[in-house]
Amino acid sequence: MSLQFNTVVFGPIKSRRLGNSLGVNLLPAFGKVCNFDCIYCECGWNKDGRDGGEMPAKEIVRDSLESKLIQIVSENIPVDSITFSGNGEPTLHPQFSDIIDDVIDLRDKYLPGAKITVLSNGGRIDREDVKNAMLKVDNPVIKLDSANDKTANLIDRPQFEYRVSEVMNKLAPFAGRFVLQTMFIRGIFDGVKFDNTTKEELTAWYDFIDKSRPRDIMVYTTDRDTPSQSVEKISEQELNNIAAPLVSKGYKVIIAG
Repeated sequence: MSLQFNTVVFGPIKSRRLGNSLGVNLLPAFGKVCNFDCIYCECGWNKDGRDGGEMPAKEIVRDSLESKLIQIVSENIPVDSITFSGNGEPTLHPQFSDIIDDVIDLRDKYLPGAKITVLSNGGRIDREDVKNAMLKVDNPVIKLDSANDKTANLIDRPQFEYRVSEVMNKLAPFAGRFVLQTMFIRGIFDGVKFDNTTKEELTAWYDFIDKSRPRDIMVYTTDRDTPSQSVEKISEQELNNIAAPLVSKGYKVIIAG
């Protein structure tokens, strides 16, 4: 059963990586819109969410968030992050840039201590409007599940031509500012074995990190049901082992097992 976020604003919920997180869903309330179709996505397959409605207009997003923030302040509810996640890729919303500006204004007015986080697959960060908006938020979280083209395409199933070298180029303006997020899993999909924890995979991934220069790194594994039943969760000890060389280099690594 896929997880869907059926309201524009949801939570706060306790996030493994972000603390008390107030979610913002810019995608259809009962569907999914994404330019990836990851085999581990908690929202299910893209094909199953095509009739889920329309994206909310920016006015609805602003009004929904402001109402929720007023409630949160009045009830003294702690919020660490206002997080764009939801049913797909938030940067696909045609008013994404304007919405970011609205959310920054509301955050500054009601919850100045909270961070603004965008969870993105990075497919559109080379667009000028999306890039500028992402550079304004506290935590532009960009995922890279493998530094190997074949593995990345197998796990993430991007709906466009995807090359890791192009991701590197797109990240250049974000050096020292973005958060790299990687889901570690193994299994079989369409008869093909995958494992992004092998020595070859990790060597390429470490090299990508050194060249792209993320501010922080999030490593995690599955926590909920996945659309592909073959996906295997990685142990927390394995995640710690993967993170250890980065920690020794001085990187801040957030681990969620």
